[in-house]
Amino acid sequence: MTIDDMVLEQEFRNGPTNLKGIKVATLRFGAFYLFTLVIIVFGFLSSVDEISVNFIVLRLVQFVSIILLSAIISYALYLIHERSTKVRTSEESLPILIIASFVLSLAAAAVWAGAHKFYPHLLGTPPPAPNSLDNFGGLVAISWGFLFGWSCLFVMLLFAFELNGRKQRLAAIREEALGAQMRALRYQINPHFLFNTLNSIAGLIEEGAATQAERMVLSLSTFLRTTLALDPFNDVPFAEEIALQEEYLGIERERFSDRMNFTIDIEEDAAQVLVPSLILQPLIENAIKHGVGTTRGTVGISLKGFRRGDRLCIAIENDTPGADVPVARPAGVGVGLRNVGDRLHARFGEDCLIQSGPVADGRFRVSLELPWRVA
Repeated sequence: MTIDDMVLEQEFRNGPTNLKGIKVATLRFGAFYLFTLVIIVFGFLSSVDEISVNFIVLRLVQFVSIILLSAIISYALYLIHERSTKVRTSEESLPILIIASFVLSLAAAAVWAGAHKFYPHLLGTPPPAPNSLDNFGGLVAISWGFLFGWSCLFVMLLFAFELNGRKQRLAAIREEALGAQMRALRYQINPHFLFNTLNSIAGLIEEGAATQAERMVLSLSTFLRTTLALDPFNDVPFAEEIALQEEYLGIERERFSDRMNFTIDIEEDAAQVLVPSLILQPLIENAIKHGVGTTRGTVGISLKGFRRGDRLCIAIENDTPGADVPVARPAGVGVGLRNVGDRLHARFGEDCLIQSGPVADGRFRVSLELPWRVA
């Protein structure tokens, strides 16, 4: 068993029991169980030649007493289950509950049958015949069958609620873990971007471009204030994501305004499609880094968004240095690209696609396919 499994198991053991749900389910199943018993008893009464008032009172007392015994057994089994699952797993507790059900129902059946020797005196009814089912042995057998059947049904209810609670707690743990993973991946973006931007500001200051450096600092402040206010687990409309990237591009244009030609082409119906917040920022940053940052001439970068069936397709392309330029070509396996891939798979599982690689005419492309979900 791994450490994660031990933590999950401990979480399951200490999880709260849905006592209210168990009570409601017990009443419903108990009513159905008693209804079935009533039908059986009425079938038996149809063969009785004479039904007296004392006879009816006796059967009523039998019903009430066996219902009370069933309730006592159920409560005892519930306490045994709660104590047992605190020190062992639910699977290990099952044999204990089955044995307890057998013993408790047999003891209750003996008490119920033994009480019948007082009924003739109290109700004025004749004692049962030696060979009838109303003798001690026959009453024990009949009542034990009913009580043990009910006990097994109640144990089944307990385990049904246990499994359902376990499922809910596991879902909550997984959702919390997924949220933590998403936040960790999202927060990798800001330090990486901040490091690059501060380097750019330092470069502008060294070049004597104080005005540009000041504008970049103000733009950086606005961008960080906006992005840090976003919930990394929530999606945003594609139009809002583009607006955030426009703010980021405003920062980069301060440094590369004369060498960067950035175009955005988004289909109108794609504007309200939901995407993870800041999912494009590492890709655009990579396009600028591997395109503008490694080329002396003007570099074209394009962002396209369009619909293909039930998918939102996003493509980011940038010019790359020619084969004669001695720089490393982008391999598509950097931190930013891995970050985007991890976030998408954490958010959508297998219902997404990310591809990257060089294309014709000295261009590099990153393509995303996301589910088409409109806000």
